[in-house]
Amino acid sequence: MAHKRTVQVRRVYDAPAQTDGTRVLVDRLWPRGMTKEKAHLDEWCKQVAPSTELRKWYIRNPDRFAEFRHLYQTELQDPERADALAHLRDLVEDRTVTLLTATKHPETSKAEVLAELLRS
Repeated sequence: MAHKRTVQVRRVYDAPAQTDGTRVLVDRLWPRGMTKEKAHLDEWCKQVAPSTELRKWYIRNPDRFAEFRHLYQTELQDPERADALAHLRDLVEDRTVTLLTATKHPETSKAEVLAELLRS
């Protein structure tokens, strides 16, 4: 029987929930004003984050989510990012994983792109 992959996306600033499972920050930069204690992280997987150039391009143009998704998925083929994505795939095989991001709109973020990939 196949394991149903449970991958959630939440803001790192939101209080942890009992249903979070393994909490993984997927931002390259540490969230402003957040302490390690308040973050309640199990891991910080910054290697999976988009390039600085792509992040800055997208931050200024949030209406470009479809294009961002495509460009980011291309970047995820880079060896370091591919290894980090493979690690996340291993995590979701046998547990609930919550991908955390500092962005104000997690539903149109790198974390959502990763969640979509990990659920498939």
